[in-house]
Amino acid sequence: MNAFRIARIVIAASLLSGTALLAQSPASDDPVEAVDPFIGTSGEGHTFPGAVAPFGMVQLSPDTHVGPARQTYDWAAGYRHEDPTILGFSHTHFSGAGHSDLGDILVMPVSGDTVPRESGDDKTPGYRSRKADEIASPGYYAVTLTDPGVRAEVTAGTRIGVHRYAFPSGKAAHLVLDLRSIIYDYPGKILWSSIRIRPDGTITGSREVRGWATPRRIFFAMRFSAPLTAHQFVSTEKDVLYKGFKGPGRGSETLDSLSGRAIVAQLDFGKLAKPLEVKVALSGVDEDGAIANLTSEDGNFDAIRAKTRTAWNDALGAIKIAAPAPMRRNIYTALYHSLMAPSVWSDADGRWRGPDDQVHPGEGFTMHSTFSLWDTFRAEHPLLTLIQPNAKNADFVNSLVAGQKTSPFGILPVWQFGGKETWTMIGYHAVPVIADACLKGIAGIDCAAALKAMVASADYAPYGGLGDYMKLGYVPIDREPEAASKTVEYAYDDWTIARLARQLGDSATARRFEKRAQNWRNSFDAKTGFLRARKADGTFRTPFDPTAINYGSDYTEGNAWQYSWFMPHDQAGLFRLLGGDAMTVAKLDAMFDYDNSKVDYSHAEDISGLIGQYIHGNEPSHHVAYLYSYAGQPWRTQERLKQIVDSQYKPTPDGLAGNDDLGQMSAWLVFTALGFYPVAPGSNEYVIGRPFVDRADMALPDGKRFTVTADGLSDANRYIGKVTLNGKALDRGFITDAEIRAGGELRFTMQATPNKTWATGVKARPYSLTGYGKR
Repeated sequence: MNAFRIARIVIAASLLSGTALLAQSPASDDPVEAVDPFIGTSGEGHTFPGAVAPFGMVQLSPDTHVGPARQTYDWAAGYRHEDPTILGFSHTHFSGAGHSDLGDILVMPVSGDTVPRESGDDKTPGYRSRKADEIASPGYYAVTLTDPGVRAEVTAGTRIGVHRYAFPSGKAAHLVLDLRSIIYDYPGKILWSSIRIRPDGTITGSREVRGWATPRRIFFAMRFSAPLTAHQFVSTEKDVLYKGFKGPGRGSETLDSLSGRAIVAQLDFGKLAKPLEVKVALSGVDEDGAIANLTSEDGNFDAIRAKTRTAWNDALGAIKIAAPAPMRRNIYTALYHSLMAPSVWSDADGRWRGPDDQVHPGEGFTMHSTFSLWDTFRAEHPLLTLIQPNAKNADFVNSLVAGQKTSPFGILPVWQFGGKETWTMIGYHAVPVIADACLKGIAGIDCAAALKAMVASADYAPYGGLGDYMKLGYVPIDREPEAASKTVEYAYDDWTIARLARQLGDSATARRFEKRAQNWRNSFDAKTGFLRARKADGTFRTPFDPTAINYGSDYTEGNAWQYSWFMPHDQAGLFRLLGGDAMTVAKLDAMFDYDNSKVDYSHAEDISGLIGQYIHGNEPSHHVAYLYSYAGQPWRTQERLKQIVDSQYKPTPDGLAGNDDLGQMSAWLVFTALGFYPVAPGSNEYVIGRPFVDRADMALPDGKRFTVTADGLSDANRYIGKVTLNGKALDRGFITDAEIRAGGELRFTMQATPNKTWATGVKARPYSLTGYGKR
């Protein structure tokens, strides 16, 4: 994530610490005014500040990366706030991913008589420019490019991005369209590109990329508010210059198309009396699809910006938040980040390209892609079931099932974008997303057909040691890396299959997966109190160090300290193995209080946000603070949540302790701020933590409203004194999904000292696996 003034447009207020100018604007009730898209664009957040509509296909943002050596992990979104220059504006980005890719179809304005077609680093900038006066809000980004003296603005609709460039008076206006640029570049990554000018002046093209998801195709169409006066297409691979001219006195000869691996185009517009607007649409299907997408969203820059602002106000307005300004900004920005993905993938006519690389017709729903499921099943998707319309949640689930139907392997998406599978991370976590939606009664889903897709994925033996898992009851480390993590994640996924099968009356499937859901026990070593990897002969692998983190080893992006808590469906079973509630609390304390002074994690990219051995910057720890409540000490959960929120989130560019992972880090904060969290998606229960807002009014998908109120909340009053639900005392440490969807009020009374009698009894504790069908 990176970022990039002569005819400088003077901005009246100065920027503070790189935060958006918007933050200095007068107070407004519009939620968009509370969002700061620069949060997470530095440090470990991996977010980008550019323009995107809710769940939009086009995510148009500046790129600041400066070469392969700097295009890896820290530049996963193409941008970092502290970078002094901008390379250009590309149309596809990940928000908070732990992997680098995308950055498709880069556009950069240039002014004057000389137009460099190369752009390197800060020392040899080419068309790269220094930046000043960046501002951003949902659906809008602007910056002054000081070298060409251009004020650049971008906005986006669902399938289109719109640029507006104010060029210096009296200087020729040009655009560089670079099809070579891509985030995380390496030789051979771009397989092929094409570009052509159609008779009406529309520019279309495509490229095929051998990247993270491969091969991936993207098509585009581009129109301008002013006519081209000349154009040059260059194949830098062949170092051949092609020129084409159209216009008065130019004659009729022209080269209207070019194909090759490395194409850059110079587009000339002469001296312009008003800003140039450029509208770009994308498609995963073909160029005609991109043209249709281009025409499907009418309006100029201001109209598209206003429409998208309204869309963001509507989406963010699902929760009306009253809280101190810094906390309110953190929460609304987190909510904003939670509403970027999964992104629309089908064209306006419904067609989409699948994992089989074939084009499929629309089937009554909008196809989505960009599923970071290992991350987002935990809180991101459960949050969307509460704050997005049922039809949108049905789109997500139907997209997953359609992905299974068109998969060459017949399995659900694992980590998918651009309709293609990356095979990144572990588990089959589309399963809990589907089960959670079906168990909550989200309309528009064929849950019986979805269950078949879930079982097909869970039974696909060649995937990730599943054959051994089904035979041995665990994944053996001498046959499959990250075996300990895979065993427990498969077991949880299996439990959600069993839950849905029970609801649908499929007893045989339910019994089979109930049994598989207990497989986590086969990798848990009661003697050491840790989850460990076992070999095929049944022995635990040695030597064993619970703090060790090595990629491809026994655990996935973590160690035994984090993964020994991952059996969210059976915390009671775990606690018994640990020796009961008191021993469990002691082990939780040992995790949070661990002295890391002699532990070196510099080799592990995703290990950030440490509190002892609790790692908030990565997902396996995200539910752990809530486990004190399962052990009968909910006031300890309240203490830990305060410790985490205060140390891991702040309203600054480096305000996220770890990469946002397509909204999961943000969704954790939204739920936690409301006072409850889905420790075990599929249970239809939320564990009560403690609120971080004075009031939150949630608009539910069926038109009802659910309000959270915290009386007396302050830094001093950090503990729950009592809780009421619709005016009646709530003496348990959980609330059900049905209770929230029924509407009403959850009221907290906060106090300065712990209440050690509230929600401590066994029956008052959150869900544990004590028998299927209960609660």
